[in-house]
Amino acid sequence: MRVDIDRKILAANDELAGQNRARFKGAGVFVLDLMASPGAGKTSTILATIGALRDRYAIAVIEGDIASKVDAEKVRAHGIPAVQINTGGACHLEAAMIRRAVDTLDLDAFDLIIIENVGNLVCPSDFDLGENAKVMILSVPEGHDKPYKYPNIFQVSKAVILNKYDTMGVFDFDEPEFRGVVASLNGQAPIFPISATKGDGVAEWAEWLAGRIDACKAGEQA
Repeated sequence: MRVDIDRKILAANDELAGQNRARFKGAGVFVLDLMASPGAGKTSTILATIGALRDRYAIAVIEGDIASKVDAEKVRAHGIPAVQINTGGACHLEAAMIRRAVDTLDLDAFDLIIIENVGNLVCPSDFDLGENAKVMILSVPEGHDKPYKYPNIFQVSKAVILNKYDTMGVFDFDEPEFRGVVASLNGQAPIFPISATKGDGVAEWAEWLAGRIDACKAGEQA
C-alpha cells in the first residue's frame, strides 16, 4: 500500500512539474535546482554564482527551508529578488510549492531562477520541480564516500560542485576515488571544485551554467 501511495504522490508531482516546465520554457527562463546537505554551502554557492553572472543575466532565487527566512534575506541583501518557501517539516521541495513561489515573480523579467532545495541528500533527488537541471553540492568536509551512500542524487545531477576545496589538505578526502565513483554513477556530469566564499573555481562553474542559460534562451536543449 505504501508503494501505491508513493507512486500517486510522485505522479501528481510529475504532472505539476510538467506544467512548471512548460511555463518556464514559455518565458525563456533557465531554472536550476541546487541540492546539498545542510552546511555544504548552498547559499554561499548561490551568492558566488550571482556575483559571477549578475552582469549578464537577470536572476531570482527561490529559497527552500523547513523554517526561517535567513537565507532569503541574505540573497535580498545583494539586491536579488528572493522568494522564501518554508516546508514546515517536509525534507524536500515539491512542484506545487515551486508553482506558488513563481506566481509571485514576473518570469518574463528573468533569465535564471536558482532554487535552493531543502538540505537533504535523499528526498530532493526524487521530486521533479520542472527545473532545467539539478545540480548537487558536496563539501570536502563531508567526505569522499557520499556517492557510495547516496548514489541517486549523483545520478540525477547534471553537474557536481565540490565546495570548500580549499580545505582539501585538512580533511581525509580521497579526490581520485570520489571522481571515480561519480564517473561510474554519472559519466556525463562534470565536477567543479570551488571555494564559494573565496571565489576559487567559481568562474569555471559559472561559465558552464552560462552555456546552459544561453541554450535555453535560444530555444535549444539546455
